[in-house]
Amino acid sequence: MSARVGIVVFPGTNSEEETLRACLAVGLEAALVPWNAHPDGLRSLDAFVLPGGFAYEDRVRAGAIAAHDRLMSAVRAAAAAGKPVLGICNGAQVLVESGLVPALDDVERPQVGFTRNAPAGKYRSTHVHVKLAIAPERCTLTASLPPGAVLPAWASHGEGRLAGEPDVLARVQREGRIAFVYCDAHGAVSAQSVPNGSALGAAALVNARGNVLALMPHPERDAWTYMHHGRERERARGDAAQMLATSGGIALFAGLARAVSA
Repeated sequence: MSARVGIVVFPGTNSEEETLRACLAVGLEAALVPWNAHPDGLRSLDAFVLPGGFAYEDRVRAGAIAAHDRLMSAVRAAAAAGKPVLGICNGAQVLVESGLVPALDDVERPQVGFTRNAPAGKYRSTHVHVKLAIAPERCTLTASLPPGAVLPAWASHGEGRLAGEPDVLARVQREGRIAFVYCDAHGAVSAQSVPNGSALGAAALVNARGNVLALMPHPERDAWTYMHHGRERERARGDAAQMLATSGGIALFAGLARAVSA
């Protein structure tokens, strides 16, 4: 039997269908789970994905209200049991607000934040690349990636800048909680590659156990060749099979599939 993955849909979530499609493309048995589903009925799921959007209109702070939904008790239980949990964009913000990442000292409260973009605080929608900044085996979802893997994605957020107290950010870096950093298409890391002013160039955070990953840019929006930005898509022009082939960001969902089947 294929692994069962719950894709959590809060009021305001808007990327659930793309996320579901990516999960199905790698052979996962995935289904949308509404925010008002009873947690007891979700205990048998093998993994959770929290997709992007604007849960509860991002009131208070992005992800702050959703982090306290009753359903999150099932997500917390899954994380505690070592099951994979992936948060994308708004889902990543929910994981930060819930304390599931970076989870320094296992404190279940926000220790850092994905806050307003810098320098102008404006919403950004732009193509990006992210580079694996940890050993692949450090995170169950990246274990099948090569060291320093570079993935394409689309950044689409107004609050994606990692921020926190200097001593906390130092611990986040020192303890290997930054899973991906922004880079260029060749993997070079520089301030120019960071679309939002994120501290340490961080694009994703991981917990100590390595089973909870919070990623700000959207891999599901660059998971088929026709979604790519630039030359790779142009090279496939006229080749329908290649244009419709999975590639790029789909690697992260393939990693999720391997993690739940391990």
